[in-house]
Amino acid sequence: MDRRAVLRVLATPLAQKLLHSEFVSRLAYVGPDGYPRVVPVGYLWKDERFVVCTASNAPKVNALQSNPRVALTIDTQTQPPHILLVRGIAAVEVVDGVPDEYLEASRRYIPEQQWSDFETQVRGLYDRMARISITAEWAKLIDFETTLPIAVEELVGRRRDR
Repeated sequence: MDRRAVLRVLATPLAQKLLHSEFVSRLAYVGPDGYPRVVPVGYLWKDERFVVCTASNAPKVNALQSNPRVALTIDTQTQPPHILLVRGIAAVEVVDGVPDEYLEASRRYIPEQQWSDFETQVRGLYDRMARISITAEWAKLIDFETTLPIAVEELVGRRRDR
């Protein structure tokens, strides 16, 4: 999928709603033992990239430096579910202190009355953090109204052809 097609998917109103929602994303990557891992992560959609910040000693940091291929999903708990699926390449940068992107992403998840304590705790905990920037190379939005999973599309097509 070329980059323009990916960005067209990510620019649709439903994708933008998911990208800027309070939902966490699930990040999939390959661990050092070759097995896949899926972890919930807070993220920021910024400059046409996903930014995920984490402890510099988190297992995903070394794994992504060895194999930068990732997948992300953001989905709702409603029926029908709305699902944004993304595959991409991660670049890892270890930075001093707490990246602004981490705080900006966290504002979506932390209640305002808890923000001051949260920020103080975070700044006291992390001397360094890893900033993971993910460039999407493939994206699909599934809303079960206008777009379906591929397997369901095939079944609907077969039924229509009968």
